[in-house]
This record gives sequence, structure tokens and C-alpha cells, in this order.
Amino acid sequence: MTSFPSLRRLNVSYTLVHVVYWALFAVFAGYQTSLLLGRGFTSGEAGVFASIRCFAGILAQPLLGGWADRHPEVPIKRLLNVCLVLALGVNGVFYATRPGFWGTAVIFLALGILELNAYPLLDSMAVQFIAAGVPVSYSLSRGLGSLSYALACVVCGQQAVRFGTESLLLTHMALLVLMIAAVALYPAFPREALPPRAQGQQPHSILYILKSSRSFTLTLVSLFFALAAIMPIVSFMVNLVTDRGGDQGHLGLALFLMGASELPAALLFTPLFRRFGAAGTLRISICFMAVKPLLFLLAPGLTGLLLVQPIQLLGYGLFTPASVYYANANVAPEDQVKGQSIMMIASNGLGAMFGNFLAGYAIDWGGAGAMLGMCLAFGVIGVLFMLAAWRSKQ
Repeated sequence: MTSFPSLRRLNVSYTLVHVVYWALFAVFAGYQTSLLLGRGFTSGEAGVFASIRCFAGILAQPLLGGWADRHPEVPIKRLLNVCLVLALGVNGVFYATRPGFWGTAVIFLALGILELNAYPLLDSMAVQFIAAGVPVSYSLSRGLGSLSYALACVVCGQQAVRFGTESLLLTHMALLVLMIAAVALYPAFPREALPPRAQGQQPHSILYILKSSRSFTLTLVSLFFALAAIMPIVSFMVNLVTDRGGDQGHLGLALFLMGASELPAALLFTPLFRRFGAAGTLRISICFMAVKPLLFLLAPGLTGLLLVQPIQLLGYGLFTPASVYYANANVAPEDQVKGQSIMMIASNGLGAMFGNFLAGYAIDWGGAGAMLGMCLAFGVIGVLFMLAAWRSKQ
């Protein structure tokens, strides 16, 4: 008989991992543009670096996901901690040096491979238990992670004002150390509970997975454009805030309001999931992700910019848990880790890379308004592909 860890221990451990991960994610992702601008790079170059970081994750995620599917006997948390230890070293190099364009590009490439891969691996750590019938509180853990993100943004905003943006790299490294410890404490999935694999059965290729479901593939395309619509707003929030007369302190407040709004999504997700299923809830989130750049475009002044931040609740806030459950329901058991990776590749990977790359140059060309107009166009395209996916399923 399989002996699972207590549900209390599992949920507390998983919540701790999310809380620490999203705090360290906030420190870097929320302030990377400010850091790069402070080092003398342009907005366009900052967009290139952000895209490189996403692209690196795209390259590495299917490789790591495929390896994890082929070697289920190796705990996912062990693979994750290897990445985090290496990421700690890369961050140390970035803090201690002032590389030029190509050196910074290499560092962002390494961080994309090592840190962004934590996201799908983190999801897979819970999916293993959920697929085995253990009711892990994923949405609540993710919601508390969003609250952690929000609080970290406020604290880091004040830290940047007082000690400078460079000091945030030290905070980021400290959180990486804490993350490594939290992952080490997380219970490994019992080997005896691993689903039996038919003789000769192997994980499928990405092409096979995409060909097997037209609806799944169209949904991935929809998410590509939806994330291209909202990720530049996060990456270049500093430009939106300063364009309306704010400073680093206001940037921290804006990011706090955005992140904190994801916590209620953890409570809202469960009734929506029961009513509409993972696919229906995902469609709702795509629609609100498309609305987000429109609201930012219409927001008057700094106060208006702050007031529209909670739209994150119904957009990205619902997307995160819905996408995990959607991928789990639409991918074969032997492809579970790779399925989560594909979902992250299409959305937070390719979508974010595409959006960030063009957004930096849009700002250099026409300012923050031009970037938001571009994001709005991407959001509309995402909704159209979502409708096509819905229709193909009927």
C-alpha cells in the first residue's frame, strides 16, 4: 500500500515553496527593466534581454520535461534544486560584474534556462499528487504565492528607493538560498505510487501531442497572444509609472496591487472550475487578459493606473491554476511533465518573449501608449483563437 505524506505537511510545504518562489520572481522580473536602464541600456535592449530570458526557458523546458518523464524515478524536486543552485551562481556573477550587451545577454540566457524552468517543475510537483488522487491545494498555494509577489514588490520598491536597484540582486540571491531549502523540505512523490507504464510505452514527442488535439493546439496559440498582450505590461511597468509621473515607490505599489489581486483568484477558481471546468475557466481568463491593455490605455493619470491593476484577478490570476488543470486533462499520463512544459512554453515562454521583444522597441518608437496599443491588438487575436479552439471542441 502506498504511503503518502500527510496532506497537511504536503500543503504547507507546497505553499512555502510557492511563497518563496514568487517573492524571488518578483524581485527580478518586476525590477529587471529598472536595473537594466540603470546600467545604461535602452528600453529596446531591455526588451531584448527579457526576450532572451524567455527564449532560454523555451529551449530548456521541453528538454527538462522530457527527461523528467523518461526518468520518473528521479524526484522532480531534485532536478529543480540543481537548477536553483546553478542559478545562484549566475546571479552572483551578475551582481559582481558589469558586463556589456553580449555578456548581459549570456547571463539572461542562463537565468532563463535555470530559473524560468522552476515554474513548470513547480507545477509538476503538485500535479503528480493530484493525478494520484491527493487533493493538493494548488490554487490556494498559488494565490498565497501571488500575495508574496505583491508584498515583495512593495518592499523591493522601498529598498530600491533607499539603497538603489542594484541591492535587489542581493535580496534575490538570499531568496534563492531560501528556495533551495524549501524545495529540499518538500516531500518527494513515493516511487511505489508512480503510474505503471505499459511495456515499451514512452513519452510522446511535442509534435505528436500537438497533432493529437486540434483544440489543445489552438488554445496554445490563443495563450501565446494573450500572454504577449499582458507580459510587456509587467516587464515595462516602470515605463508606464514614470510616464504618469511616478517613481520607484509607485512602481512597487503598482506591482503590489497587481500581485495581491491574484490571491482572491485562488478562492474564485474553485467555484468557476466546478461550474465551467478547466477549459471554460481558461477561456474567461483569456478574455480578461485581452481587456487588460485596453483599461491601461484608457486609465487617466497615475491614480487611474493604480486603480486598474486588480484586473489581474480575472486574467492572469485565473490563468495560472486553470492552465495547470487544463494541461493535466488534455495530455496523456506519460506526458504530464512535458504537457506542463508545453503550456508554459506557449504562454509564459513564447508569448512573453514575443511581446517583450516588440514592446521595448514600441516604447522607443512611440512611447508607452504605442506599447499598450500593440498589446491590445495581441489580446484581440488571442480571443479569436480561443473562440476557434472552443468551436473545434464542439
